[in-house]
Amino acid sequence: MMDIDRYLARIGLSHTPLADPDGLAALQQAHRQAIGFENLDISLGRGIRIDSASVFDKLVVRRRGGYCFEQNRLYGDVLAALGMANRPLLARVRMGLAEDAPPPPRTHVLLLVRAEPGRAWIADAGFGGSYVPPLPLEDGAEARTRDGAAHRLRRIGEMGGQHGEWLLERAGPVEATDGRAAPHGEWQAQYTFDLAKMVPGDLEMVNHWTSTRPDTRFTMLHVASVVLPEGFAALSERALRIHRGGITETREIADAADYATTLRDLFGIALSEAEVARLPLFA
Repeated sequence: MMDIDRYLARIGLSHTPLADPDGLAALQQAHRQAIGFENLDISLGRGIRIDSASVFDKLVVRRRGGYCFEQNRLYGDVLAALGMANRPLLARVRMGLAEDAPPPPRTHVLLLVRAEPGRAWIADAGFGGSYVPPLPLEDGAEARTRDGAAHRLRRIGEMGGQHGEWLLERAGPVEATDGRAAPHGEWQAQYTFDLAKMVPGDLEMVNHWTSTRPDTRFTMLHVASVVLPEGFAALSERALRIHRGGITETREIADAADYATTLRDLFGIALSEAEVARLPLFA
């Protein structure tokens, strides 16, 4: 069962958002500012569980973060409890890839949400590369965010086509991303997706591949990110970048104690110094 009050306390909301587009936007902003994106349990050898009880315990009760399969399972459960029906979609992440690069595998999950009668929206509380706001599922839909970026949704092909049916794009400062974006403000692909229906086994299989396959981003790197009120913070290995109010600061994490403190104070991730010291980054 979903403990909405405990979830709202975790993300710092004192009221229950309405089941409408404004409520969806407020909830997603609060979620992304409070619950950091991270993959650290992979390096700790703990595996990634994506059932509802496990993600609620990890992200809410134990105040950890998680990656897309965890974040959007929790977020989808919350939306359903608030009266916004939703289902998962799988996406191919294009951020940081050349335009003519071969299509990558579907390793990202987002949500298709009914936030108002007769109109579908996409919602995503688990994209670690930048902030993605809710957008109506309409060709040409656009939105701006407080980090100075614009976001656009385009229909680019038939459902089931090789490149997916929809393309999410972003134009904005590279400093408000995890660093994979190209250093200019033109429209850049974030990910593509279609509307194929998923079953739980689809998500379990992709989550297992993403969290265990050698030589991939999530099995090779230690990453964390979080949305700030007017910016974005990203941590890759020991390199920390904080962008807010148009100003960017960078520094190197000194040691395990500094890493644990930064996770707690900036990213909202509760990982003890002893646990951090076990990461390959410091071991």
